[in-house]
Amino acid sequence: MTTTYDYKVRDRAGKLVKGKLDAESVPVVATRLREMGYLPVEIKQTSSFGLRGDIGIPGITDRVKLKEVAIMSRQLATMVSAGLTLVRALSVLADQLESKPLRTAVLDVRADVERGSSFSSSLEKHPKVFSPIYVSMVKAGEASGQLDTVLLKLATQIEKQVELRSKVRSAFTYPIVVVVLVIIIVTAMMIFVVPTFKHLYSSLNGKLPLPTQIVIKISNTIASIWALAVIAVVVLLVAGFLRWKKSDRGRDLWDSLKLRVPVFGPLALKIALSRFTATLSTLLLSGIGIIEALEITADNVGNRVVARAARNAQVGVREGRSLASTLSEYPVIPSMVNQMIETGEESGTVGDMLGRVATFYDNEIDATVNSMTALLEPVLIVFMGVCVGAIVVSLYLPMFNYVKLLSPATS
Repeated sequence: MTTTYDYKVRDRAGKLVKGKLDAESVPVVATRLREMGYLPVEIKQTSSFGLRGDIGIPGITDRVKLKEVAIMSRQLATMVSAGLTLVRALSVLADQLESKPLRTAVLDVRADVERGSSFSSSLEKHPKVFSPIYVSMVKAGEASGQLDTVLLKLATQIEKQVELRSKVRSAFTYPIVVVVLVIIIVTAMMIFVVPTFKHLYSSLNGKLPLPTQIVIKISNTIASIWALAVIAVVVLLVAGFLRWKKSDRGRDLWDSLKLRVPVFGPLALKIALSRFTATLSTLLLSGIGIIEALEITADNVGNRVVARAARNAQVGVREGRSLASTLSEYPVIPSMVNQMIETGEESGTVGDMLGRVATFYDNEIDATVNSMTALLEPVLIVFMGVCVGAIVVSLYLPMFNYVKLLSPATS
């Protein structure tokens, strides 16, 4: 029976490293750590208090993060380059992985490899963990005898992909949080504050200004059963939109519309072009043929418009045309990209040129996200102030009128 142990070790550079291992005893853990090139400092059994995380929620707890795959790839590359056999490296790797779904996949891969299957075909059985790009590059690494080099390239590519997602997420998180906060504040005011003023004004039997009447009617609607009807309609519309977006026609139209939206459209295009050039560059530099590389890239670019250009370019290349000439027929691919590809084709360095283009778009995305954040921050603050201020002013307008009526009498 295996037990989970927490360990502290020193690596070859003297740096303190912490982690977990599943093993039968402390000596087994110490032996495995030494085989990995570490000097054990402390090994103790993991505390059994609290939740162990064994409760699985499909779609949540069984998901494997890209960052975990990147770390795994880098560690595996290090062990393979150090001379460990693939089976031994996978065994050591499985013991130190904290992600249970990833550990399960690695153990399954190791078992397949032990039975004589190739590493790439074993990975292919776990499409939720290892993407087609990952499998294809590993296959190319096996064929060329450079598996460790390919795994390092994969780790770098995945880390860039994670960084790109983080940048995009940061661009949209702030406005979403502000809009949600405004909705919560406005709803709370409509439910708890406006009714108090409504009862006050009803006792005065005066005619209310139009803005005040509108605010009170909205408050009555939110507090009534009609609010549930509105919420139900919104939920149905959102569910219908999500279902439509998953269809082929809906996905095509939605991806096309995303590129035309002011401000956000250019950012979406830069993201798609970054994925296109970075993926194609990595595949070509790993020794995969241009036709197969274009097919894999089209499946992973994340936008149907750019993917369609990649698939049609694949047909053109198969017919003997150059990649640059086929991509130039599609306005979604900027002329700068085509010129760089054409230069690469003439010099035999298409992969390197695509890598430079990907770096250029990564920098462009970073600059765009920073400028959008700087621009949206004051706009959203003003939006919040206007929404809350409009309600407050509407509620106090009748008081201003009553003060005007009472002021001559008091004088």
